[in-house]
Amino acid sequence: MIQVNFDGLCRPTNPGGIACYAFIIKKNGTTIHSGYGVAGEPFSKDSTNNVAEYTALARALEWLVANNLVSEKVEIKSDYKLVVNQLAGIYKGKGKRIIPLCKQVLLLKTKFSDIEIKWIPRGENKEADRLTNIAYNKALQENPEYLDKAIKEGRG
Repeated sequence: MIQVNFDGLCRPTNPGGIACYAFIIKKNGTTIHSGYGVAGEPFSKDSTNNVAEYTALARALEWLVANNLVSEKVEIKSDYKLVVNQLAGIYKGKGKRIIPLCKQVLLLKTKFSDIEIKWIPRGENKEADRLTNIAYNKALQENPEYLDKAIKEGRG
């Protein structure tokens, strides 16, 4: 079985900060791949926590497709109820930046023979959360202007 945990953040402000995503893919309990990075243009209106969360899931699913793991049983876990409920059809995706990402994820999901997404408590998503913080700190280290902007806003 494949397990995917994903997470996103947007700091120092949401929306309009630096949106970062992360995901971890495990097969039978062993990590086989992980990824993280910046989602969207930092300090723009498109830089949100929602964008980061959807980007994380899209990147994880893209990796699974690219590595021919679509016939495996896939269990996706997130501590973000909004995304879980939107993908389950309980909530509608509304934001103009979210709708295309939601559609992308739904299209990717159709490629899998057995895929399930479920909500987990935040405490069970610590590994993905840790990677989002690494992505954020790396973005600040590699782009001093981001750090300057965060500090000027008084929220860095």
